[in-house]
Amino acid sequence: MEETQTAAGGQEQNPAAENILEFGSSLIQTGRGTIHVLTIVGQIEGHQVLPPSTKSTKYEHVMPLLAMVEESDQVDGLLVLLNTVGGDIEAGLAIAELIAGMSKPTVSLVLGGGHSIGVPLAVSTKRSFIAPSAAMTIHPVRLNGLVIGVPQTFYYFERVQERIIQFVTANSNIKRDVFTKMMLQTGELAADVGSVIYGEEAVELGLIDEIGSLSAALECLHTMIAQRRQDNSGEGR
Repeated sequence: MEETQTAAGGQEQNPAAENILEFGSSLIQTGRGTIHVLTIVGQIEGHQVLPPSTKSTKYEHVMPLLAMVEESDQVDGLLVLLNTVGGDIEAGLAIAELIAGMSKPTVSLVLGGGHSIGVPLAVSTKRSFIAPSAAMTIHPVRLNGLVIGVPQTFYYFERVQERIIQFVTANSNIKRDVFTKMMLQTGELAADVGSVIYGEEAVELGLIDEIGSLSAALECLHTMIAQRRQDNSGEGR
């Protein structure tokens, strides 16, 4: 049984429920293994705090959680559930790099949307899934606030954009020229440059590995966990 903690007001709090409310994460424990579920929703918050009315994923919460999952002997794999509009580029890339660098089995599932910087996050896992109705927006780097109109600014944009292209093409099967063309496409978005793709199209392009929903993503993750256990037991002989 899980222990409960008593809050100052006298109400008992379940640690698992508290993790879901505070960090958007939970543990699934079955006979097949223990899976840490991480949700990345709303807008990914960077160094600037977003308004309280905005649903956000805070990188300072997610990064230590990922380190814990990687080091924990109790956790066998990571399931990332994505429904994000995007957000801070550096914060999103930092989370994506951490996930890509994990040795444990990792699976992502795009539900609703995996837009903008959500694209690198979706492909950062060892296997990626997308629901048939889910959408992904691919567009160039944008900057809010004051922009100084000098060549150095546009060179900076180009370098940041290159980092995203390199990460996505290195962690998926989409070709660089195809991804770049979709990023710079005109005429599809009403007030922007870029493309919107949906479930089956994302798989056909090689951006996402498979069409599927929760059961398919979990089954894939359990298979990867079982294979890792088998490989580790073979090494110990």
